Amino acid sequence: MRKSSSAKRPEGRETRPKRKAPAPLPNDSLTKSAFLTPTQVADRLLVAPVTVRLWASKGLLPSVTTLGGHRRFREEDVQTFVLQHQRTNTQTAAPPSRSVASILIIDDDPQFARYLSGLILAHAPGVVLEIAHDGFSAGIKCQMMRPDIVSLDLQMPDMNGFDVCMLLRRMFGKTKPRIVALTGFASKRNIERIIAAGADVCVAKTASAEVLLQELAIPSASKSKHSL
Repeated sequence: MRKSSSAKRPEGRETRPKRKAPAPLPNDSLTKSAFLTPTQVADRLLVAPVTVRLWASKGLLPSVTTLGGHRRFREEDVQTFVLQHQRTNTQTAAPPSRSVASILIIDDDPQFARYLSGLILAHAPGVVLEIAHDGFSAGIKCQMMRPDIVSLDLQMPDMNGFDVCMLLRRMFGKTKPRIVALTGFASKRNIERIIAAGADVCVAKTASAEVLLQELAIPSASKSKHSL
């Protein structure tokens, strides 16, 4: 007698446990509205995208990975990251004032930054002055103090002055501060590039103190000897 075909079922079809679906990750359509790309985060923080990826790989800035393998960042995580660094950067910062001119020095050379800040304060002791040694610190301080004048070094780590200048112009729009680019190599090509990027003027770092003060809209030594 032949056994019924229904008596024998393929092994495992009924007893195999169902696999749990992986936790859903944001797909590419969601990232456009709910998440930021590394480039978008870099633009906000005035750093290079590679720096953003480095922060993420070190666990300093939380990120998620899309189904397509792309790294994305939540808006709230980026804002928290900024606020944490903002508190650190503003612990000793002078409070912003609408009645006093404010200047931000962006330069990775501490020695030159000290020289320039000393020169400015010697001739304009009431000015609100801050120093940023990289693009990220510059972005934080720009948002905090909304400077009237920015001195910008063209050669810095993470992000060069040309990129920072374009981002400042994008950040402030028509109300951007006066941007005075400073360089140790004032070639015609560099001058043309930085002016095209949005700087108002490009000056060699070796320029005289009078020229630096003039471009930064600070009274020259001959007009302010009494304040020395």
